This record gives sequence, structure tokens and C-alpha cells, in this order.
Amino acid sequence: MLTRMKRSMKQWMTEKLSLPEDILMDVPRLTMIGQLHLHVENHRGVLHFSNEYIRLKLSQGELIIQGEDFVIKKIYPEELLLEGVISEVKYSNGHDKGGWHEEKT
Repeated sequence: MLTRMKRSMKQWMTEKLSLPEDILMDVPRLTMIGQLHLHVENHRGVLHFSNEYIRLKLSQGELIIQGEDFVIKKIYPEELLLEGVISEVKYSNGHDKGGWHEEKT
């Protein structure tokens, strides 16, 4: 109940103050330049990294990015710049038994 109230209050504040949703709603902001660069803000850490796959922890679920020749160019506690050939970006809520559930691409 309290969580729902907090979420409603954050949504109301976001609307009334004309702020971007990612500031108060604790959601990631993704900025993609073509297929070569992906800037992720508001993540909670790197769970897995290889040259073809990266999995990031989010406040709610995970972000899964697949492609080729991945290199992390910059990394900060809540910010990351990924370079390579990006072929897929998926959100996972982590509620299914397979480890992740595709919601959006």
C-alpha cells in the first residue's frame, strides 16, 4: 500500500513539475546512437559482461543487450557507455522461471 502511494506521489510530482519521468520514477534512460553506441543512465550495476552480451540490474528487473564487439567505454555507479554493434535491447522483469521475460524491444 505504501509503495503504491509513493509511486502515485512520484507520478503526480513528475506531471505537475514537468520533470522527465526518469528523474523521479527511478527508471533507466537509454540514449542510442545508431547501432554503435548505447548510453544507459540510472542502472544499478553490471550483472554480466562479454563481447556479445551485457546484463544490467535495474531498480525493477534487468536490461539485456546483445550484439557484437562490445566494449564498455565509460562506467560510473549509475551510468554506462557501451560501444559495439547492438542488435537487441530487452527489458526483463525477472518474474518468470526462465530468468527473464521479454517485455519490449
